Amino acid sequence: MSKPDSLIIALSKGRIYKETLPLLKHAGIELVDNPDTSRKLILDTNHDDVKVLILRATDVPTYVQYGAADVGVAGKDVLMEHGGEGLYEPVDLKIACCKLMTAGRKGEQGVIPGRRLRVATKFVNSTRHFYASRGEQVEIIKLYGSMELAPLVGLADRIVDVVDTGNTLRANGLEPFEHIAEISSRLIVNKAAMKMKHARVKVLIDQISEAVGGGS
Repeated sequence: MSKPDSLIIALSKGRIYKETLPLLKHAGIELVDNPDTSRKLILDTNHDDVKVLILRATDVPTYVQYGAADVGVAGKDVLMEHGGEGLYEPVDLKIACCKLMTAGRKGEQGVIPGRRLRVATKFVNSTRHFYASRGEQVEIIKLYGSMELAPLVGLADRIVDVVDTGNTLRANGLEPFEHIAEISSRLIVNKAAMKMKHARVKVLIDQISEAVGGGS
């Protein structure tokens, strides 16, 4: 757990980081260090007692769950995969929006007779839950990147991945099939920090909600 008088915020590089900065600025928090040019993993802000951790997106919920960070910002796709244990999710930030979908080669959406579907994804838990809710048993192949390649070389029949514009799918002869979930980034809070630092965390939640436009 971080110090009682400090506030530790966990972010990930890229789109979420860039779209979170204006929300933090509305809360009076601005970064002094730039993660694009600094090698530091703990970044200073304009408040001596507020620090920002720069993490892999999939690690943000874990750092918040175990109290290494008090609050963080994570995509709903990452939270669904993590399970949300030890976390509150008080604000939908309505940033980094996309969809979690199944996809495959054009015209091959139907059931493949005689065997289970092979589905390649990094979202193993979400994929298993989705197909189980439909009463389907599938073989899940865990990949960490280049998901679109799997159907093209026969590794998998389907992929489950986040889809924004769909341009990458189309460029590789694939198309989206089934919609699993709408994805956006959420403010997450460590449950112990919500109790121990309630006043401070509540102010941050309120200020960020205001910046979002009353989101909850």
